[in-house]
Amino acid sequence: MTVTALDTRRPFTRADAIAAGISPKQLRGSRFRRIFRGVYVEARIADSPLVRAEAALLLQPTGAFASHTTAALIHRLPVPTDPLTHVTVLDEDDRRRREGIGCHVGPANDVARLGRLPVSGPHQMFVELASVLSLVDLVVAGDALVRLGKVTPASLVAACVGSTTRHTQAALRAARYVRAEVDSPMESRLRLLLVLAGLPEPTVNHKIRDEHGAVRRRFDLSYPSVRLIVEYDGRQHVEVRENWTSDLERREELDTTGWRIVVVTSEGIYRNPAGTIARVRAALRDQGWRGLPARTSDAWRAHFPGR
Repeated sequence: MTVTALDTRRPFTRADAIAAGISPKQLRGSRFRRIFRGVYVEARIADSPLVRAEAALLLQPTGAFASHTTAALIHRLPVPTDPLTHVTVLDEDDRRRREGIGCHVGPANDVARLGRLPVSGPHQMFVELASVLSLVDLVVAGDALVRLGKVTPASLVAACVGSTTRHTQAALRAARYVRAEVDSPMESRLRLLLVLAGLPEPTVNHKIRDEHGAVRRRFDLSYPSVRLIVEYDGRQHVEVRENWTSDLERREELDTTGWRIVVVTSEGIYRNPAGTIARVRAALRDQGWRGLPARTSDAWRAHFPGR
């Protein structure tokens, strides 16, 4: 019998193993672990979206590619945990269902190769994500795509306008909220909370420069015309003493120049979003913002349920 060389550090099928002289008993032993039914890898190889995607694609026909949240993780985007590994095939007859794999049918208009794998390109992936993510999570992913230099807000909108897939309208709605220079997912969430409440959209990454044009201060979210900063403050700012001291000094300096800061923590987004909206609305009013709505919108409630 001819024995075929097999790189067991990469996913392989049971048939590949048998052809390479690896017995079913060996596959069940401690040297290997099963990823999906009929697909294995050496046990010492760490699990990752890339490994799982390669394993899933071994079970699919030619032309299939990693997609949806699996593609997002390979692109290094912050997306919610998903128990499925997602792939897309080109025709309904090509769908091969397997436990742990989400198999979709769609076009291959924007497919890239990341390493050795075919993966949905960033524009197509964003539209795909509209079928599995909420509006806020999709905007978080879009902001991250821009931050990583893979798309621009304008190119994302254009891709959604040009798409004819089922979830195009949901993708387009989210794309219109995507902004450049957003530093973190929590800043995306805070911005969306305020906008969905009907408050004016804050400026992202406003910069204050000195007389030589050098950037002296940069505010993640702000309303420069009324000198109001809305700042997300993660736990790291209080856990690291140097950061905490620096923040105190910065805030004291801003106080002397007429800027006001509203600090929002994770509790103000996940547990008490209504309180955050009320605080920012009151600060805008106190700082002299004209044209505030008489009452806020309830559109945020579906996305930020709070306690």
